[in-house]
Amino acid sequence: MRKLITALTVFFIQLSFSQPDSLYLKEKKVYDGPQWKQTQRASIDLSQVSFTNWNAGGTNSISALLGYQYTANYKDKFFFWNNGVRVGYGVNKQDDRELRKTDDIFEITSNLGYQPTPNAKWFYSARFNFKTQLTNGFRYPDTDNPISRLMAPGYLFFGGGMEYGKNIEELSFYASPLTLKATFVLDQDLANAGSFGVDAAVFDANGNLIREGRNVRQEVGILMTNSYALELAKNIKATNLLSVYTDYINNFGNVDVDWRVNFDFKVNSFVRATLESHLRYDDDVKTQEPSATVDGEFDEAGARVQWKQFLGIGFAVDF
Repeated sequence: MRKLITALTVFFIQLSFSQPDSLYLKEKKVYDGPQWKQTQRASIDLSQVSFTNWNAGGTNSISALLGYQYTANYKDKFFFWNNGVRVGYGVNKQDDRELRKTDDIFEITSNLGYQPTPNAKWFYSARFNFKTQLTNGFRYPDTDNPISRLMAPGYLFFGGGMEYGKNIEELSFYASPLTLKATFVLDQDLANAGSFGVDAAVFDANGNLIREGRNVRQEVGILMTNSYALELAKNIKATNLLSVYTDYINNFGNVDVDWRVNFDFKVNSFVRATLESHLRYDDDVKTQEPSATVDGEFDEAGARVQWKQFLGIGFAVDF
């Protein structure tokens, strides 16, 4: 009897140790070597409203938003290198009103990461980001005096730090204690006015120019970002991109915020709907309001929260 009990005990012990190998342990992924993955997407979103003898009134309008995205990502056992280019341009036309710009972005990103061990969730990371616009911006209906141009402003971020992400393609937290931020204002009129935080021109009492405005403003500070991609339901994808930055030297603790939330609704292989929210706050970007004393003039009103919302239905092609 004792031998039977002993034999059964040994059998169940062996069985318990053998079960994980056959039933519970996931199959290990096979390393296929270094890989490059490239994607491209071109899109157009349209909206149109037309009224004919409509007794409630209304304004005919048509809007279009063109977009292009390109990514080239590299990955091996210890390194990843993600690169992307994003271009977007939108316009709106209403009745007899001039054609107005609704969106304008040109952005390049590059993120290099090193994973010290195959199972590590922390990465040593270096990031580069550059963005500007393509055409002049105006304070409508004034189209004679641009308030922004190509490379006015242009923003460059470059720094290194640590990045956390178990599934880094879906969820990432990045912190850089040393990030360079450079603001370019290459239009001299805007630079002389001190736009976008650069040092303004210096004039004497008679209005004669003593020193032109600076074209570049440099800062060094802390950058933290979070990105999260989630499939809420079949063909519904949400993406969250948050970036906060504060400069060590100029007003430390005054945080610049850039926060985008996108919802992508896929109808089929070509048709989709997009809902986007983009919130920004930059203390160097001052707003203006009509002057209380001089007609046609504007006074500086300080920095304010900027918010843009977009809802559109259009076509997208991946290739």
